[in-house]
Amino acid sequence: MGKIWVFNGPNINLLGLREPEHYGSQTLAEINQGILKLADEAKINVECRQTNHEGVLIDWIQDLTPADFLILNPGAWTHTSYAIRDAISGVKVPAVEVHLSNIHAREAFRANSVIAPVCIGQISGLGAEGYGLAMRYAIAYQEHRA
Repeated sequence: MGKIWVFNGPNINLLGLREPEHYGSQTLAEINQGILKLADEAKINVECRQTNHEGVLIDWIQDLTPADFLILNPGAWTHTSYAIRDAISGVKVPAVEVHLSNIHAREAFRANSVIAPVCIGQISGLGAEGYGLAMRYAIAYQEHRA
């Protein structure tokens, strides 16, 4: 069975400080603790990472295999990064896109995701619980494939 990877893009490291009215008050460390707890309960391997550098994220994605599972909050790259989209598509890793805020209810430029078409699904607007829902789905998906 592959590993579940949780990758976060730019400015996600500022959670808890940055615009709590949109992103909530939980820090990334607190969100990651919840993810690790779910993985521990399911006895499944997970690793959480964050970067503010697009090329680093692309390198991480290119290291994945179809046996892995990706939970991705691409942040602002959601709307612009065809390179991230192509990396996910290229390695054929199953993926779920996660957003803390509802990208469809905010500024018009945030409503379009170039990443979503290469993902199994998208969770948007449910705050930090979106990561928990994505983890539960990823765990079930991986167990079904085992």
